[in-house]
Amino acid sequence: MNVFLWIVAGVLAAFFLAAGANKLSQSRRKLLANPNMQWVEDFSPGTLKLIGTAEVLGALGLILPGALDIAPILVPLAALGLAVIMVGAIITHTRRKETRVLPINVVVLILAVLLAVFRFGPNSF
Repeated sequence: MNVFLWIVAGVLAAFFLAAGANKLSQSRRKLLANPNMQWVEDFSPGTLKLIGTAEVLGALGLILPGALDIAPILVPLAALGLAVIMVGAIITHTRRKETRVLPINVVVLILAVLLAVFRFGPNSF
């Protein structure tokens, strides 16, 4: 089970690191050019940078504390934080009637919650 949880953490970390780096490195206008990022219209540039920063820090929090054995309680906390971000994404996409991306958001939410539950409980570090 531990190997499975590390794989889930790695997949989630890669997903959120890419998503967060994308939001941090590109301008709002460039993000809007992507047809899957039309939700950006609803948020200010500062909020987009905040979301991107939270995603990058969450991605690092999924891997580094467990790998370095320094404050490993941060792993499930990072997973919970990323789950909250995904709930916000689901709400935003639902409100905008962007149902095409909802399955991805739901799968990522389920993986983040699964990781948090097992790292808090039976498979903690």
